[in-house]
Amino acid sequence: MAPASVAALFEPLQLGPLTLRNRVFMSALTRNRSVPTNIPNAVNLEYYQQRAKSAGLIITEGVLITPQGSEWPHAPGIWSKEQIAGWKKITDAVHQEGSVIYAQLWHLGRTSHPDAPEQKATGLPVYAPSAISARGGKFRFIPGEPGYVTPTAIDDPTILLDLFETAAVNAKDAGFDGVELHGANGYLIHQFLDSTSNTRTDSWGGSAVNRSKFGLLALERVIKVFGKDRVGIKLSPAGGYNDMGMPLEETIATFTHFITEADKLGIAYIDLMRYSEMLDPVIDGEKRATKHDIVATYSPLFKHTKIFSNAGWTGEEAAAAVKDGKVEGVFFGMGWINHPDFAARLEHGKPLDNPIDFTTLYGTYHGSEEEQRKGYVDYPAAVYKI
Repeated sequence: MAPASVAALFEPLQLGPLTLRNRVFMSALTRNRSVPTNIPNAVNLEYYQQRAKSAGLIITEGVLITPQGSEWPHAPGIWSKEQIAGWKKITDAVHQEGSVIYAQLWHLGRTSHPDAPEQKATGLPVYAPSAISARGGKFRFIPGEPGYVTPTAIDDPTILLDLFETAAVNAKDAGFDGVELHGANGYLIHQFLDSTSNTRTDSWGGSAVNRSKFGLLALERVIKVFGKDRVGIKLSPAGGYNDMGMPLEETIATFTHFITEADKLGIAYIDLMRYSEMLDPVIDGEKRATKHDIVATYSPLFKHTKIFSNAGWTGEEAAAAVKDGKVEGVFFGMGWINHPDFAARLEHGKPLDNPIDFTTLYGTYHGSEEEQRKGYVDYPAAVYKI
């Protein structure tokens, strides 16, 4: 029996047609280990299978929906038959362990670099809503380690919506239980939502209604593939990371409209990222984010969709929020990196005492399988009495 302080996290939860065994979820975590060609491999499989032994729901690391010039050259993709086959092995292993897994569909928008080999190979520019560069970025594998550059404004955003739909089809073929759209942290969907990165004067920009259009249509595209009760989206209204954020009044108006409309679609869940100091860069001498109480501000908008949350939760705080009806489940991130049995440790009162190796968070760019395993699948689980 779980300690009373976290017991609420170990009540099962019905998510559409799926029964989650607990409410301790694994957040998307970029680990940069799909070496060498963005195809999920045996080390990735071991990593997910370890965590599937106790997680109620797993969201994959960001899965690139098309070749892009990412800061993470070994992030996995889902555009090829080989990638689909690699993911199928992983979803089968996760299901064997009794867990549920969604693919996080990821388009970087303006945070790709045109000189990255993957971007060059596409023969396409870096597309974004508007030709406005984000401040920041560091492409360590490009000579000079450049930051972000000015993207190309996409003439017809429906081209990008097509990519999300195709990726959802591929995710279904790969055996995923559902998909989560990455609408947070300054990537493509977030770029359309935010007036500092979207200055379009057509129907895709301007008002909160227009800026919400791309993300809502992306949801409709993947609902066509999976059904509404197997689709989620991650949002970070506070912004900050990747040079995002609007004035508070505009932020609340924008995300109120988006969440209200997404809720009407009846999707499985919306994951609200709380403000995170760690994800709030200092730009021009000031913190970039628009800090406000995310859960308190937006939770009254939820009528049909489950509310999940993310960023900086402790087990005890998360359990109290679930017990009080503020959220229905909580995603944890860093704890899963160095504790493959994170949920089991909470359930059995085991300490979270594996020291984390920050030098191996993102692997090595040209490492062997042995090197890729370090700080990835070699963290020990606790010992449990049978």
